[in-house]
Amino acid sequence: MKLSPRLESAGISLRDMTEADIPAVEALERRLFPVDAWPVQMFFDELSQPETRRYVVAEAAGRIVAYAGLMCIEPIADVQTIAVVPEYEGKGIGSAVLTELIEEARRRRAADVLLEVRADNPRAQQLYLRFGFEQIHVRPRYYRDGTDALIMRLPLTEPHLTEGTEA
Repeated sequence: MKLSPRLESAGISLRDMTEADIPAVEALERRLFPVDAWPVQMFFDELSQPETRRYVVAEAAGRIVAYAGLMCIEPIADVQTIAVVPEYEGKGIGSAVLTELIEEARRRRAADVLLEVRADNPRAQQLYLRFGFEQIHVRPRYYRDGTDALIMRLPLTEPHLTEGTEA
């Protein structure tokens, strides 16, 4: 997984999530999303489906500082979760994990990447807009605390090379 030289020089690394990471990820999940935290079993269930799922973690100084996951059932990919600990926001880690998920969606031949984002999370919305996502729908009161979810879509329009096609 490729990271920007700036992140590499800051000691940030990106790798696939493993079951051994779940306790740390679940603790971050409870910290970052206290109202909507996934139950721990959900992470085990997600990792047990590699044919349709991909989860990554970002590490700094040996600890997980971000995680993200994608479900892809052709032709749609869906960002299941993306989180960066507040102390590491603004360093490009969210962009790095989102880039990895989008690249994974392309590898899996998705036509679109979808995601839900809280209507009260402008920082995340701006990240997605910078990547070319567009808001396509609102799910009223989607989150447990009654906050709306904005549904956003990124069309993956780059043509795939097929056999016999020259690059």
